[in-house]
Amino acid sequence: MTNSHDVKIIPSVLPADFSRLGQECTDLESAGVDAIQFDVMDGQFVPNLTFGADTIASVRDKVSVEFEAHLMIETPDQFIQNFVDAGCQTLIVHAEACAHLHRTIHKIKEAGAKAGVALNPHTPIEMVENVAVDLDMLLVMTVNPGFGGQKYIELGPKLDKARALSNATSNFEIEVDGGINAETIKHAAAHGANMFISGSTLYKHPEGLAACVKELREAAEASIDLTHGTDPSCC
Repeated sequence: MTNSHDVKIIPSVLPADFSRLGQECTDLESAGVDAIQFDVMDGQFVPNLTFGADTIASVRDKVSVEFEAHLMIETPDQFIQNFVDAGCQTLIVHAEACAHLHRTIHKIKEAGAKAGVALNPHTPIEMVENVAVDLDMLLVMTVNPGFGGQKYIELGPKLDKARALSNATSNFEIEVDGGINAETIKHAAAHGANMFISGSTLYKHPEGLAACVKELREAAEASIDLTHGTDPSCC
């Protein structure tokens, strides 16, 4: 594999039917996903508004799979404890929204969650170099955040830099989010990603959720093996 982490397929619930969100989460877990991501938007950092910690808490007892909250909000620090209390094992904040990113990362960890940092497509990897040793995960956005169903932006060199930084520091996981389907996942996996967010592709697959999860996982694993071989020591 391209790194020491397994491939993880993680759905965004953004395209889900919010009137039956608990059942949607149950269906996703049954389909074999590795976690569920909640896209939290404030209408300020991104031009959309979704939901808060109370909504996530309302479905936490429906499944055992891990939750991660992607906080696309301008003031994440003041809500960290809320989302941890809601049952999120991972919190992802945007480097662009955090004036004191090191402090925010440690606040997440002190609250009992894993810390992830997201970078918008235009934001260079260098933005997280000085906090890389503290990261559990880096999310490289392959669309501009705020809406589902966007076209994948190829960021191969950026992902290569992310993988090199991970290997040189804390071996954090690398997640991609935006336009992930059975073809684009091959590109992201070949460049070092191991966690893949999928929304529209999962919910629109003609054969259903489980078939799509399997298809995405197999495509990513095949791309990794083809690019780097099956020996974990290769990278």
